[in-house]
Amino acid sequence: MTSLTVIHFYASHSSNTATVIRSHEWYKVSPPFKPSMRLPHFLIAYAKSPLTSTSLQISLLRSSRLTLRSIHPTRAFTMSVPKSASKLVPEDAAKVMVIRDVVPNTITTLSVPFLRAGIMKIGGRGTLVRLRTGSVAVFSPAALTPEVKSKIQAMGTLKYIIAPDFEHHIFVSQYNKEYPQAEVIGVEGLPEKREGSSDTKGVPFQHVFTPKNKLDMHISSEFDDEFSYEYVHAHANKELVFLHRPTKTVIEADLLFNLPATEQYSKSGMDAQSGILTRFFASIMNTKGDMIWQKRFLWYALGRDHVALSESAKRMMKWDFDRIIPCHGDVIETGGKGVMAKALQWYLEPKH
Repeated sequence: MTSLTVIHFYASHSSNTATVIRSHEWYKVSPPFKPSMRLPHFLIAYAKSPLTSTSLQISLLRSSRLTLRSIHPTRAFTMSVPKSASKLVPEDAAKVMVIRDVVPNTITTLSVPFLRAGIMKIGGRGTLVRLRTGSVAVFSPAALTPEVKSKIQAMGTLKYIIAPDFEHHIFVSQYNKEYPQAEVIGVEGLPEKREGSSDTKGVPFQHVFTPKNKLDMHISSEFDDEFSYEYVHAHANKELVFLHRPTKTVIEADLLFNLPATEQYSKSGMDAQSGILTRFFASIMNTKGDMIWQKRFLWYALGRDHVALSESAKRMMKWDFDRIIPCHGDVIETGGKGVMAKALQWYLEPKH
């Protein structure tokens, strides 16, 4: 596990941009301050080990973008992420995360920048749901920042940690460490995958979905009273899709994308659509028109068993829902069932 220390600094700056030091690489980002503000400017620095002011000054002086006069650490926040994910997720999560109440007192989203393969901007999103009992479930956990901890505390008691597919489990260990009483839910193969890495091993899973148990799985009375769920094992990423019945909200990971990731990059200072590969992927994985390219992607690239995936699609389309909260791209606030029907059309009716 790489310890990433985030330290807030004040430093003199020669231009109207802020510089982020990230694993010894330099990135220019929009400043978190107004252009009219005078020096000192706000600077955020990152390193793979705790920094001293001396070592930071040496690093900063290598950048021609800065005119360094003084440097004063003001606040520090340290979080740990698996080494394998260090190029995918933002190290300054507290700064760039958008915490939004989608349904007041019930559903809150945690939207952050996320890079597919370290290149394409597709965004990431965790979702908190408060059950009527006061228990809280987190789906696709995002970085556990102090602000997220405060939000969870205000909502209730975190009791369920859900990794909704084979890929969305980066921060499960953080949540398990902070909330050891919470039940961890995932899909077949994921516990073994995590145990195979020193970065992620050691988290017990109380509920693991498989093709054999998927139709008989029960989480708990309070959870099942509000959620329906479908394990789409025929999807390449082994998707767990949830319906929160009281709010008619579907929560999913990689079954459906709604790019570009506008909200998820809204506080990053970066354009969610910049980059050739990002624009190309967004042109495929969006919900515009008849969604022909997303249909093709679901059929040819992600569908491992078309018959089994068709059965899952038909069960999900029997649900009563309007909103979709995807991990990648913007929330579909209304009309979600129609969007889902378009994406899954080839699995819902004969493909010609």
